[in-house]
Amino acid sequence: MRALILERTAADFAGLSLRDFPVPAPAEGEVVVQVKAAAATFVDLLMCAGAYQFKPGLPYVLGGDFSGLVVGEGTRFAAGDAVMGMNRGGAFATHIAVPERQLAPKPDAFDFAQAAAFGQSYLTAYVALVRHGGLAVGDWLLVHGASGGVGLAAVDLGRRMGAKIIATSASDEKLQLIDAEYAPDALLNIRGGFRERVKEITGGGADIVYDPVGADVFDESVRCVRYGGRYLIIGFAGGRIPTIAANYPLIKGFSLIGVRAGEHGRRFPDKGREDRIALSEIAASGGVSPHVHARFALEDWRAAFEMMKRREPVGRVILEPGR
Repeated sequence: MRALILERTAADFAGLSLRDFPVPAPAEGEVVVQVKAAAATFVDLLMCAGAYQFKPGLPYVLGGDFSGLVVGEGTRFAAGDAVMGMNRGGAFATHIAVPERQLAPKPDAFDFAQAAAFGQSYLTAYVALVRHGGLAVGDWLLVHGASGGVGLAAVDLGRRMGAKIIATSASDEKLQLIDAEYAPDALLNIRGGFRERVKEITGGGADIVYDPVGADVFDESVRCVRYGGRYLIIGFAGGRIPTIAANYPLIKGFSLIGVRAGEHGRRFPDKGREDRIALSEIAASGGVSPHVHARFALEDWRAAFEMMKRREPVGRVILEPGR
C-alpha cells in the first residue's frame, strides 16, 4: 500500500511524503478497506504545521473521512462491499484498517467522493443543529463559512430539517454556487457588515448562528442573535479566537455552545451511535447532497493542499488513492 505520511511538522507541507508499506492486517473487530476516496480538510493543513490541538505521535497518516471497498471476510461486511467511514487518521492511503463500528454502507445515492465528503462535516452539522441547537422547522439559521465543508453541510442539513437558511461568505462567486445547488433563503456577503441585513431578513435576529469562522464574524454575529437564540461555536477558521463580555449573552438571553462532534460521541457513546445511525439513514434517503469541489490522485496531494490553503474550494477536496 501507499500512504501520505506526516513525518515532522513544518511550514509549506515540507514534513509530508509518500511512502510504501505492507497492507495492514486487521486486528480483532477491524475491517480493512481499499480506499477509493478520502476528504482533505483544513484540519489536515493545521496538523501539518503542528497548529491543531490534536497532536498525534509521528510518523502519522493524515485523513479522517473515507470511502472504499471492503477487503476480506469475517465481519458483517463481505469482500467488495462499498462502505464509508470516519477515523482519526489513516485515510490518505490506498488501504486502511478501522474498527467495524466506524463503517457504514455507502449509500447508492452517493459516489465514492461524495461518501468521503459526508463524514465529519455532516456529523458536526448534525450534532450542532440537533443535539445542541434544537433546530426546529421554521427557525432562522445563520450559517457562516457556508462554502466550507462544515458550513455547507449545515446549509444542506438545515434545509432538509425545514429551517430557513441565511448562507454567508466573503465571495460572491461562492455564494452563487451555493445558491445554484442548495437554494438557501438568503445569501449575504460578509464584507462591509451584515448584522442589520440579518435583522431585516429575519425580523429581529437569527434563532441559531452556526459559526466555524470566529474572529470579526463572531463580533458582529452576537449582535444579530434573536433573544433566546443559540450561538454554536464550531471553530476559528478566521484565525483570531474572539472573546465576549459576559453581560452580552445575559442581556440578549442567548446561549453560547461549543461543538466538538467527535468528543460528544466519545463522552456519550450511546448518543454517538444514535447520531451515526441517524446520519446513515439521512444519507440513504437521498435527502442531502455533499458537494465535491475537486478530485486529485494521491500523488497530487500537494496541489490539493495548496488549493485549500488558498481557500478556493466550495465543499470538499477529495484525494483518490486508487486512481
